[in-house]
Amino acid sequence: MTAPTKPAAEVRGLTLWQPWASAVAYGTKRVENRRWATDYRGWVLIHAGLSTDRSAWDLPLARPFLKRPQPRGAIVAVGRLVDCHSSDGYCTLWSAPGQWHWKFTDLRTLIRPLPWSGARGLWTPTPQLVASVREVITHA
Repeated sequence: MTAPTKPAAEVRGLTLWQPWASAVAYGTKRVENRRWATDYRGWVLIHAGLSTDRSAWDLPLARPFLKRPQPRGAIVAVGRLVDCHSSDGYCTLWSAPGQWHWKFTDLRTLIRPLPWSGARGLWTPTPQLVASVREVITHA
């Protein structure tokens, strides 16, 4: 994958609690579960928030990510959001019933997390942040 080439207005950010951000960036999680849908399709910066989802201890797939250091308050990956569909049963091992499934492809882990504050919802990053992410990906 090459670095995102669209202008900053065409890139979004999504803050995930840990260990979900790490599971996307360093694992096999390619579906993010949300209570809401989006029509947006395109590049998304994956931001590791400051919070931890304690219910993750109940999920065997998540435990390995809880047992190692987790970046917080930083962009950890970038991926392409290609689909968003309602729960249709068993989509992937990471899919949660009753949630909207946001499907990501072309995921790239940054060689180092980029500190950033993040936000709720699907947010628009600054042009400076997008440029910093491109720089990290380009030199990976």
